[in-house]
Amino acid sequence: MKHNRKIIYLAGFLFSIPVALTSYINSSFLENYISESYIGIIYIIASIITIFGLLKMPKILNNLGNRFTIFLSCSILFLSLILLSFVNNIFIIIIAFISYFIFTNFIITSLDIFIEDFSKNSPVGKLRGFYLMIINSAWVLAQLISGSIIKKSSFQGIYLFSAFFLFLVSLIFIFFLHNFKDPKYKKISILKTIRSFIHKKHISKIYLINLILKFFFAWMVIYTPIYLYQYIGFEWEEIGIIFGIMLIPFVILDFPLGKLSDKIGEKKILIFGFLIIIPFVLIIPFIREALLWVWALILFITRIGAATIEIMSESYFFKIVKEENIDEISFFRNTLPLSYIVAPLIAFPVLILIPSFEYLFFVLGIVLLIGFFITLRLIDVR
Repeated sequence: MKHNRKIIYLAGFLFSIPVALTSYINSSFLENYISESYIGIIYIIASIITIFGLLKMPKILNNLGNRFTIFLSCSILFLSLILLSFVNNIFIIIIAFISYFIFTNFIITSLDIFIEDFSKNSPVGKLRGFYLMIINSAWVLAQLISGSIIKKSSFQGIYLFSAFFLFLVSLIFIFFLHNFKDPKYKKISILKTIRSFIHKKHISKIYLINLILKFFFAWMVIYTPIYLYQYIGFEWEEIGIIFGIMLIPFVILDFPLGKLSDKIGEKKILIFGFLIIIPFVLIIPFIREALLWVWALILFITRIGAATIEIMSESYFFKIVKEENIDEISFFRNTLPLSYIVAPLIAFPVLILIPSFEYLFFVLGIVLLIGFFITLRLIDVR
């Protein structure tokens, strides 16, 4: 069991590097081909397809098994990154990007199943925290090197470099984890799953909290790089350093907070997370100068709050839901693609009606405030 956990930790780390390298440049890369106002539409299309795909996950897993499903997803994602590296045709780029988005989410869900299986009879908060610490360390590393790669070889170089790591992840699922036995993944209709989430108030609340966190991530991933590069005036190498510093809280907080949640519950720590993130998001529009240390500090503090909310929502949910409930895990994981639908749909009219990019962060602060009030009504589950 411990050996298998180490294999999945390694797979999670290697997979997170290409995801981290590409996530913050995708919107700027697409901007070379389409207007910044319409980038959100591409995310919306990709997200809608992803949500339908995740809802079909139980059927896919029962037919193919989790190990082959993740290998197949890695292979398609590898091909998508290769196309983004070498092709200049806008239609192929859009198709490749949508495939990249879909299968990234498939792999995240498949990794969840492995972690759940290899963590039976273990403290959920502690193990989830350790796993998140490992994958978030990959995010920090990726941001620190991304600026240099872009400077030397442009965005295409990032996608090509990322493809190499997907090749390594694919090898893991060829040569290892042969002893993994798939459970019988429960098939429940979409309506029953939604009804289940609505009736189980503790699950519906943590789902909404997780959705708001993922909304924060989507908002920041799509619009912050554009804002820092085009409106504040940072170079990509500087942005990489800022993002590298910004993500450090995910590495240093996930594991200790996960252990703490096993002792005192998640609610108090979630409240603390929202009280940190909200004021510092609302400060962002007032910072107009390209001072690297100021931006790094402000974004660093927002991620203290985000890291706290992330590990608490993960710990809370997986204390309730087990690996065979793939319908509920898939529905929980659809918060990421769903956030990439909701965020552009809200941002688009804001950018049209109020042509000042910094106002986007006021809107983000209001959404996070809603998450705070939902957290106040949460009941701890031990």
